Amino acid sequence: MTASYQKYILNFKHPSGTSRGVLKTKDTWFLIIESEGKKGIGECGMFKGLSIDDRPDFEAVLNWTCKNIFLGKEVLLSKLKEFPSIQFGVEMAFFDLESEVPFELFPSEFTKGQDAIPINGLIWMGSETFMREQIKNKIDEGFTCIKLKIGAIDFQTELDLLKSIRTHFSADDMELRVDANGAFTPADALEKLKRLSDYHLHSIEQPIKQGQVEEMAKLCQTTPLDIALDEELIGSFDVTDKYDLLQTIQPQYVILKPTLVGGFHGSNDWIAAAENANIGYWITSALESNVGLNAIAQWTYTLKSDSPQGLGTGGLYTNNFDSPLQVKNGTLQYNKITHWNFNL
Repeated sequence: MTASYQKYILNFKHPSGTSRGVLKTKDTWFLIIESEGKKGIGECGMFKGLSIDDRPDFEAVLNWTCKNIFLGKEVLLSKLKEFPSIQFGVEMAFFDLESEVPFELFPSEFTKGQDAIPINGLIWMGSETFMREQIKNKIDEGFTCIKLKIGAIDFQTELDLLKSIRTHFSADDMELRVDANGAFTPADALEKLKRLSDYHLHSIEQPIKQGQVEEMAKLCQTTPLDIALDEELIGSFDVTDKYDLLQTIQPQYVILKPTLVGGFHGSNDWIAAAENANIGYWITSALESNVGLNAIAQWTYTLKSDSPQGLGTGGLYTNNFDSPLQVKNGTLQYNKITHWNFNL
């Protein structure tokens, strides 16, 4: 068994705005395992500025992983705790290596093209005109759940956008989620949550920056709007730490990005901790290519969740890989007619 890796730069079709700035490109790394004439492909989609493994030694550890691939999946996962995106790439590559059909990691009704995954339509930050245009497009495309990234433009303008949606669509007709990416401060967060709650939102992701555990716990106790932890989960490696964090903060939801929390096994640990505390969850991609998105989507389908998932990022790039994944009528589907074109 041998392994190698290759870096790949994904180019956004349109600059995509978050509260951390505007994204034009996204680096990713592909882990390629070869054994007895078969290949397994995994994606290590480390997210610069966000991933806990955004470290100077990232590629050195990726190189070490390739040289020690003979250790096997379980041993490597235990040794790569501080590198969740490499853990996920290892998991993905081994699943792919063992699969009967390339890129079909979890065969199901989804991969047969006979069932779909409900997803939210993602609205990126930008000018009011740009955000309104995106909202109209998502509604026209049949989405019944829309997620808006907020915190980068004037707050009143963001409220006006939500108001305009609610003017035409009730909470029964359109589920609205917002993601602040930690843009609020502990001092102003509660007041902003109260104003947001006027528009009957489903939830808000990460209203204040991660690491402010006491402040977040207080917010979750007093909020008029359900809070979902996202970035807060990054960097908790041990199962006991995960249980302790959720018991302390007691959010209404957690959002799991396998690339950021240690792949399927890391996400499953969080799911167990959340269910133990009666906390809801859903799964979200972290701007991976279609290779990583495919693995996340197939695994997500096995969870049998009715909640819309955050898996609509496959169309963001000009140089993504052709795959059977397609977004249609507010769902992610697997179109068996379209074949993979994975060429680095």
